[in-house]
Amino acid sequence: MGKTLVIAEKPSVGQDLARVLPGPFQKHTGSSGERTARWLEGPEHIITWAVGHLVQLAEPDEYDDKFKKWRMADLPIVPAKFKLIVRDERSQKQMSVVKKLLNSAEVDLVVNACDAGREGELIFRYLYEHAKAKKPTKRLWLSSMTNQAMKDALANLRDGEEMEQLADAARSRSEADWIVGMNATRAATIRLRSSFDGAVSLGRVQTPTLAIIARREEEIRAFVPEKYWLVDAKFATDDGRRYEGRFHEGAKPRIPDADTAKAIVDAVRDGRGTITKLEKTKRTEKAPLLYDLTSLQRDANTRFGFSARRTLGAAQRCYEEHKVLTYPRTSSRYLTSDMIGELKEIAEKVGSGAEYATAARYVMGLDVLPLGRIVNDEKVGDHHAIIPTNSPHNVAKLDGDDLKIYDMVVRRYLAAFHPEAEFENTRIETTVAERVFRTRGKVLIVPGWRGVYGEMPEGERSAEQEDEGRDQTLPKLVKGEEAGVTHVESLEKETKPPRRYTDASLLGAMETAGKLVDDEEAREAMKESGIGTPATRAAIIERLIDVGYVERDARSLVATEKGLNVIRLLGDHQLTSPSLTGDWEHRLERIESGEETRKAFMADIAKFAGATVGELDTKLKDVKIPRADLGPCPVCGQHIIENRKGFSCWSREDPGCGFVIWKGKAGKQLPAAVARELIATGRTARPVTGFKGRSGRSFRAKLALMQNEEGRWRVEFDEPWAKEGAKPPETDEAEVQANAEAAANAAAAAARPADDAAA
Repeated sequence: MGKTLVIAEKPSVGQDLARVLPGPFQKHTGSSGERTARWLEGPEHIITWAVGHLVQLAEPDEYDDKFKKWRMADLPIVPAKFKLIVRDERSQKQMSVVKKLLNSAEVDLVVNACDAGREGELIFRYLYEHAKAKKPTKRLWLSSMTNQAMKDALANLRDGEEMEQLADAARSRSEADWIVGMNATRAATIRLRSSFDGAVSLGRVQTPTLAIIARREEEIRAFVPEKYWLVDAKFATDDGRRYEGRFHEGAKPRIPDADTAKAIVDAVRDGRGTITKLEKTKRTEKAPLLYDLTSLQRDANTRFGFSARRTLGAAQRCYEEHKVLTYPRTSSRYLTSDMIGELKEIAEKVGSGAEYATAARYVMGLDVLPLGRIVNDEKVGDHHAIIPTNSPHNVAKLDGDDLKIYDMVVRRYLAAFHPEAEFENTRIETTVAERVFRTRGKVLIVPGWRGVYGEMPEGERSAEQEDEGRDQTLPKLVKGEEAGVTHVESLEKETKPPRRYTDASLLGAMETAGKLVDDEEAREAMKESGIGTPATRAAIIERLIDVGYVERDARSLVATEKGLNVIRLLGDHQLTSPSLTGDWEHRLERIESGEETRKAFMADIAKFAGATVGELDTKLKDVKIPRADLGPCPVCGQHIIENRKGFSCWSREDPGCGFVIWKGKAGKQLPAAVARELIATGRTARPVTGFKGRSGRSFRAKLALMQNEEGRWRVEFDEPWAKEGAKPPETDEAEVQANAEAAANAAAAAARPADDAAA
């Protein structure tokens, strides 16, 4: 009997599988003198790996040489059959090994052990097809990397035929992104060559995501602040009990003008008021749902400022290396009924850590676990929610990001079995000279699930919530009693523009196709129509940054001038619509479930690509982005005009004096506003955001326009560290390390690609 070939997605997974399969296993390299192991061989199994996306869709010019030139007449490009290629030399070496093993006479069965999901299926199908393999296949489906979970999965391999619908959805996603991204990018780039330096990258998922960020930026720029006033008073009862209140007229605390606010202050100063309303109500708060990847990324961004990619990296390490969390790339927040028997065992395992012992003991002591909001077979697709594993947890081995993400998941898991938290809300109205001041108090009576967390960080508060004031810890007060005004003042405020998106809020918008939804259950109902998938959303955000459409400013995501101009030029084109791409994602889910055919979906994608090319051709023909005039040159006095690569006083008609400010600096394109300030004052008053250090981490810095020894003008960083020849300050060592590791291990880690075809 021949051997079974097991193909994992990464070397680390292959090595883990070797631990539970009958051994011993011997390492093999592809050629003499090579140190990198290419496969492992045991008495019954051969294990190798894909190292991520070994095989990819070919570029247009590999179908026909004419596509090497970008011409509108050749669009749309829709291959009748897609070609597969292996791009780089490292991938070529590994693919030659995989191909040899797939076609070996010694192998009679192939097991697909790539990640259990749509993209893992695609990785295997592409390399299997490229190798022209004919061997029968089985599917290994892992949600946990513990030894027992791997043994159980190996004992229950699925037939390859069972995965055909998943494979159809995977191919459809990949080909749709190629067709839409390639054609839209070429059409836009051809028409906008005179306005943009380089390709105008468009795509099925990245463009509607950019539109969400860009439209928010336009709202912020168009916002005109308006002043308003609040009036706050401090009260004291005759026996010294103190509290505070804020003036309200009807339901609104905002006062439109200073004179009215002053009149209220004058009317109540040193006055006495009466507590005319005192209401106490009890409110319960359910435990939050378990984590899927998107909700985990959102919480980690809110609490720690982690980017979506950084959270995914930590969660993946906790799954693959530490074996303490289940598969992270999941869209479900529920568990399946067949897991009920192991839920207490998991609580016992995590309870070995002192910080979780009390909460775990509570769960262990329950006769019947509350499962109504946790277990739902219908809401679990490829994978259940992210939870701790039932293997021994050596938390001492975890540190940095990994420990923070592990802690979040463990507390969320234990909290799910705890009762509701109960609050007592107090609402008081104190009337002084017929003016009403409102006071709010909130007391946690029964900690319930909140006791698992201790002090929980508050989420963002809206402007309206801020105006209402914060909850106070109140003394015992009685309706009808009097209180004197000990202090009163008016506060001048100003309306604020909408907040820029963070990773957390953008992930939320992508999950609900741009709709504003905060309620957890409501969000769950909209998931199938979201933009992208949990596994790819982080890559989409990073893609927008990489192509220069978006910059990070601390936690905020800011659309650049290039990103804004792309969305302005596209206008209301369907490609910018979050709901359209959300509908496509929903259709991919239907292909996966067998409710829709791949053929129908791809036919619609081809039609859309053709229509998009036509619309972009018409819409962008002869369009030119107005070039900024920055005023007189500080050297020769001629006007400095913006061009594709910089700002200078030279033109075709007049070479000027050669003065130029180049746009590109440290991974950022300097906007006209920054160049104008540099020319006018020689330096920027405030730090400019969006620069990238060698570690890949963003930083901000002031700039100065300086002359070198040869008399040439240059833009330099106007910071002490730059003058000393040092690197930009790296304030977050964990992120620096994470980025360095990601760069060094890019091929081996094989992070999921963005849902868009690379332009």
